[in-house]
Amino acid sequence: MTIAVLGATGMVGSRVITEASARGHRVLALSRKLASKDPNVTTLAVEVSHAHAVREALTGSVPNGTVDAVVLTVRTVPVDEEFLVGATRTVLDIAAQFGIRVLVVGGAGALRSPDCHDLRVADNPAYVSPELKTVAAAGIAQLRTCQAHTGAADWVYLSPPALLEPGERTGRYRRGTDTLLTSAEGGSWISAEDLAVAVVDELEAPGPEHHITVVHRDKRPSA
Repeated sequence: MTIAVLGATGMVGSRVITEASARGHRVLALSRKLASKDPNVTTLAVEVSHAHAVREALTGSVPNGTVDAVVLTVRTVPVDEEFLVGATRTVLDIAAQFGIRVLVVGGAGALRSPDCHDLRVADNPAYVSPELKTVAAAGIAQLRTCQAHTGAADWVYLSPPALLEPGERTGRYRRGTDTLLTSAEGGSWISAEDLAVAVVDELEAPGPEHHITVVHRDKRPSA
């Protein structure tokens, strides 16, 4: 496949690029500033808020005219919900027009709590502290943008578990749908490397669900 990654310099985006390239996929790394010596990776300077530039990158940068899939991993610090929602809508609009599959790497706050299905993780103090409420709310708004999209975009929203951090690639993860997953020890975590494995797995073999999540199969290694 030809896979475009928006947010290519971030913790998740950079690892998705590495994983996809290692499997032999052609990758378009889209970011404001990026360079790569990987022959499978083409870098393009693109600002996700510029719809025309995004359209040109997704539809005019490969021999067959369009990419096969786009992975949206954009984040802002501090969180900017309006920007995140706008970027998501832009990508969905373009994807719907050109038949491009979209995978949005979102937030855990949009998931349901494992011990109370009616309570979102964003509203569960066991998982989301007060200082992270705005981050969780932005992730929910991003998911709702996907769900409310009136086009025919083929999208999936991937929520990470409660803790996502740099680590090792093991390929040992468990896939779920819209409820937060935990390990046998009660933890909910995954390395960014294994999240990237899950992203590319989903692109290679898409499931029927629009909202999915993953968790590492093993206990989090001690620091």
